[in-house]
Amino acid sequence: MQVTVRDNDVDQALRALKKKMQREGIFREMKMRRSYEKPSERRAREKSEAIRRARKLERKRAEREGR
Repeated sequence: MQVTVRDNDVDQALRALKKKMQREGIFREMKMRRSYEKPSERRAREKSEAIRRARKLERKRAEREGR
């Protein structure tokens, strides 16, 4: 990941970097890796995330169709 600093404006570059990291999900992953996650907990979390994504996709699809 790369961010260019223009006109010695480091604050703006940091904001851009944080936004990119947030969009990529790096902060969430760092938070999850702070402690050990049991394989059963990992499977349950991934399953719930998949369900959430599917529901969100279905809501967007229904909204586009005008339901």
